[in-house]
Amino acid sequence: MIPAMPASAAAPGSRRASYAVLRFGRIAAMGTVAALILIAGVWASWGTAQHVLLTKGREQGTVEVTGCDDGSCSGPYAPVSAGSRERERVVIEDSVAVAEGRTYAVVVKPGSDEVVRSGPAGVLYAWVPLGGALLLASVVVAGGLRRTRVAWAMAGAGVALLTAAFFAV
Repeated sequence: MIPAMPASAAAPGSRRASYAVLRFGRIAAMGTVAALILIAGVWASWGTAQHVLLTKGREQGTVEVTGCDDGSCSGPYAPVSAGSRERERVVIEDSVAVAEGRTYAVVVKPGSDEVVRSGPAGVLYAWVPLGGALLLASVVVAGGLRRTRVAWAMAGAGVALLTAAFFAV
């Protein structure tokens, strides 16, 4: 306390109030950061997951990967669903989930010749960005929000999703 300051200015009640304001600010800021991380994970996953999960009315079939270059693979498409047409060449993203010479169940993205993997492996692979976001957000929840049980649950869900995707692909 400054000697010239009146005794009422440093009352214990004002310290308690400032502590409450700082605590609220920390919780609000870290909660916002954790929510943004999770929203970004869902947003990144949904671009592929929507085609895999919402298959009604979409063309479904198989693709035999015959060649890969510049981050994409291609091959002939054989239809499985009614209304789907055969294509000489469709493009699938070259990733750890695709190998040359193998055949995959796929869903055609509407209005294009791009396909994404379907089935359990495709669903799990589509949600990999959400698994990473769960792991990252768990650190924010544990450190910033000090909710260790929730953080452990989020981290466990993220690890389970990434592990399942690894073994399914």
